[in-house]
Amino acid sequence: MPRKGSWNLTYTGRRFYPWDPRPEDIDILDIAHHLACLNRFNGALARPYSVAQHSVVVARAVPAEHQLTGLLHDATEAYVGDMVRPVKRDLHAYQLLEARVWDAVAARFDLPSQLPECVKHADDRAAAAEAAQLYGHARAGLFGASGQLPLDVSIEPLEWHQAKAEFLSLYEELTASGETRALS
Repeated sequence: MPRKGSWNLTYTGRRFYPWDPRPEDIDILDIAHHLACLNRFNGALARPYSVAQHSVVVARAVPAEHQLTGLLHDATEAYVGDMVRPVKRDLHAYQLLEARVWDAVAARFDLPSQLPECVKHADDRAAAAEAAQLYGHARAGLFGASGQLPLDVSIEPLEWHQAKAEFLSLYEELTASGETRALS
């Protein structure tokens, strides 16, 4: 069946069609690699801090039954990039695109079609902790993501390859799949 739209090439060499995503297009190695190379806060921090590392923080902050969802909550960004919240919330076409990609991710990993509230809450609290610790200037205090109290975690940015390894290690722990050992 022909695919809709243009495609972009992933780390593992797959053609990914953002407007026609399918579960079989989703690969944990692409997600880990892309998110490890993608910086939080639009790169505005004093040091690079990856979405992969943020995802691990979120996963560890939610109950065990939601940890895989927490780890993969930003997986769409591996395929369509990220935008800062003030822009993202006003771009309805991007929100639709992200929802389509999430549906493919959720189907691939047997995740809920909507993020659980505990994952959303942990995401906001992680963002507050990251901003407070990593911005490196007084204005960071203005970043109370959704007014949430920051998570009680110490954030020390990892190099991209370390963040990727930590992401894949937690994925292996949560799934016991063995699928990333030989390929990462």
